[in-house]
Amino acid sequence: MSTGDPDRTVRPGEIVPTTPNTKRKEKKKENEEPAGETWILRLYVAGQTPNSLTAFENLKNICENYLESMYTIEVIDLLKHPQLAKDHQIIAVPTLIRKLPTPVKKIIGNLSDTEKVLVGLDLRKVT
Repeated sequence: MSTGDPDRTVRPGEIVPTTPNTKRKEKKKENEEPAGETWILRLYVAGQTPNSLTAFENLKNICENYLESMYTIEVIDLLKHPQLAKDHQIIAVPTLIRKLPTPVKKIIGNLSDTEKVLVGLDLRKVT
């Protein structure tokens, strides 16, 4: 997988800040979603603020614990790509968008309330 640098390949299990077309793929638990379905998650941030870094760490932990390794995380820095905020209808940061599996889901905030994030991503039913 390319990172934009033709001499560098992303290794399995590595998470890198990306432009919108660079992704990270991993495997996941068999009991989560149908086999072969990769979750595509986009985290929109504005630089490396404490809230953005917290959101990334929380998302990484949730993915490792609940999706194991069948997911792609795209980190999109709106300071570097400001037009994407308008194009993708981002009104606050950090914002997480689940592109796949459908339907698309959007969560705003630093993802610190794991239970609410799991419900928002349909990884856990509302109790």
